[in-house]
Parts: sequence; C-alpha cells; structure tokens
Amino acid sequence: MPHSMLSFLDITPDSHFPLQNLPYGIFSRPGESARAGVAVGDWVLDLAVLEFGGFFDHPLLRGFAPFSQDSLNRFMGLGKPAWQVARRTIQELLAADNPLLRDDGELRGRAFHPRNQVLMHLPAHIGDYTDFYSSREHATNVGIMFRGRDNALMPNWLHLPVAYHGRASSIIPSGQDIHRPYGQLVEGSSTTPIFSPSRQMDFELEMGFFVGPGNDLGRPIAVDEAPNHIFGLVLVNDWSARDIQRWEYQPLGPFNAKNLATSISPWVVPLEALEPFRTPGPAQEPKPLTYLQSVGDWAYDIHLEVQLQSEMMDTPLTISRSNFRYLYWNMPQQLAHHTITGCNMRPGDLLASGTISGPEPDSYGSLLELTWRGERPIPLPTGEQRQFLADGDRVTMTGYCQGKGYKVGFGEVTARLLPPAG
Repeated sequence: MPHSMLSFLDITPDSHFPLQNLPYGIFSRPGESARAGVAVGDWVLDLAVLEFGGFFDHPLLRGFAPFSQDSLNRFMGLGKPAWQVARRTIQELLAADNPLLRDDGELRGRAFHPRNQVLMHLPAHIGDYTDFYSSREHATNVGIMFRGRDNALMPNWLHLPVAYHGRASSIIPSGQDIHRPYGQLVEGSSTTPIFSPSRQMDFELEMGFFVGPGNDLGRPIAVDEAPNHIFGLVLVNDWSARDIQRWEYQPLGPFNAKNLATSISPWVVPLEALEPFRTPGPAQEPKPLTYLQSVGDWAYDIHLEVQLQSEMMDTPLTISRSNFRYLYWNMPQQLAHHTITGCNMRPGDLLASGTISGPEPDSYGSLLELTWRGERPIPLPTGEQRQFLADGDRVTMTGYCQGKGYKVGFGEVTARLLPPAG
C-alpha cells in the first residue's frame, strides 16, 4: 500500500490529477520519442525514465517494457494484476513520506515535465471503435423528435445495449480541430438530396472506456468478468452532422455523419481510481436477460460539463451539466453484449457510451436536444444564438468525480469547428 495519499508535490485540492487519480497517457517533448506518462498535479511523471531505472522490476511487468512504447496497448494487455502493481508503485514513489524520488534531485529532473510543455498523443493504437446508445433520456428525446412520444423508444432498446461500429481511423486527440464535412442532405420536405457542407453540426457528450485483455474469437466475456477487461475511461466528443445523418441513417444507421471525427481526452483514468465513486444506476425494467444481469453498482458519479465559445466570445459558456451515472446500460453490460456472439476484443479497443443526457433540459448532451432540433436557440453573451455549431466555435468538455478534499478528473477534450476544407 502507498505510504500516504499526500504527495511531496504541491497539488491543489481542485486539481484533476491528485495521487488518487494517476491517469495514464502518451506524451512527447520536442525531438524525443513518444512514451507513457502519468499526470500528477501540474506535472507529467515520465514512466519510461522510471522503467529504465528499474522501479518496475516486478514479475508481472518485468521484460515487457510497457512504458517505453508509443502507446499503452502493451500495458493494457497485461491485465488487472499488472495494472495494480504499477499503480501502487507510482503512488508509493510520489508519497510525501517516501524519500526515494522526493530526495533524488537528479532523478526528479529527468522524471518530471511540466504538463503544459508536453505534446499529448492518442493513448492507444485503437484497432476498433464501437459507439453505444446507452442513455435512456437521450434515446427518448431523439425518438420523440423523429417518431413521436408514443414510439420514442424502439422495441429492442430496453432489452439490449444498442450500438454501431464506428471509424477508428478518425479518432483524434484533444486540441486537434476539425473541418465541417460535406455530404448528402435534403432540405425541408424534399426527397431529393443535394451535396453540401453540413448545416447542422453538433457535438455529443460521451465517455469511453479502453479494453485491456481481450478474448479469443468465439469466447464471450461474461458480465461479471467484464470489469477485469476494462482498463480506464476518457472523455469523448463524437461529432455529428445531423442533417447528413437524417438522410443516410435508414436502414443501416450512422455512416458519414459520424465518421468525420471523434475527439477524446488524452488521459486515461484507471477504473480503480473511480472505485470510490461507484453508485447505483437507473433501475432496469424489464429485467435484462441472464447474460446481461450485472451484480452490484456499476454506474459512476462523474460530473460532466460542456462549454461553447464562439469566435466573438472572450470566455466560454457552460451550456450543459450532466452525469455519467444517468446511463441506463453500464460498461460491463456493454462489453458482455458486444462479445456474446464471440466477437473478439483486443487491447486498445475503444467503446463509447453514446450521448449522455440527464432528466433536465440543461443536462442534455447534444445541441439537437438542448435546442430541441433548433426550435429553441441558445442565446450567447455576445447576442449571437446557436441552433447548431457555427464555424469557429470551440467545444470543450470536462468531467470529474468529487472526493473529500480532492477530485479525480479527466482534464478536458476540446476542439474548434473549422470551415469546410478545400
């Protein structure tokens, strides 16, 4: 166990990255190769330096060099016992009453880098990406808009975690801006499409989890074993072109409306760091089939916010406050359902939650809902209004769990919407 949950580093109570968190990421400095680090306070702890120094000389980690890689895939694949060893080692090295790193000035000089002076990369080589549709409030809102209140939820929705396979190649790290996409869309009541830049660009407030050890083809992951396969969580903004989507989605669902970009935060918060914040999720009625019946509380009390800043605004405006605990289908259920056919998961695969909306209008997780399909524009302090995103708009999402005197946070995922390319 760690010596203390206090660090010799100066970490403020409102920091997202205390010793209770220690999220993993992949970073680089100018002229240097990318490798693994941990965010702690305002610093990045260089795990490759510690690895080279022999601090991870443990049978579960020895010989794998997981932190000298340009992705976390190898570390993710080592499994929960190895993750626990690494986490305990890092916590002990950072503890206020442990002199090993605290009093070694030369080592500290090589091992710590100011967090605002490093370049963050995607944390994993993402082989596959699946996006769920697990918020009942979101699914109901969208259903009411397009099918009416009596047919808001499709017949299957309360029986299985609905999802679609997304495009892994267009997943990008926070800070990388995106262009408004071109596509087919229809105007008004027309049934003849035009080719045009999307006029209804939207964000989607989501979270995602990375798979650790996978499963062999043909061997499902049981719902009660699923938590051992979940490495950690990130913030997700799954950009959406609503007008392109409305024309294309029948009969096979999202395609070009979603494949343009999916932004994720760079720091992966370990599932273990979220353990104190587990909470009951929504009651599931009807009772799911046996293979989806998870035991215990698998929702998490993660406060989420979305901020919007136009080019005319000096500071961003918070337009949504939601919470991860609102999700109807939890992560073990999502993973179990994904693999019930025998589908094989691999380290670094990303599974996203789908838009997270709460019960109140200010907790909706998309502009489609916040403006109710554009019927209720959002007023901005500059006198502007937004039904959907305008070119130059910046969307920033953040999230954290509030502990007693500390936060376990996710940092942020941010990007601007640029005009169409070309």
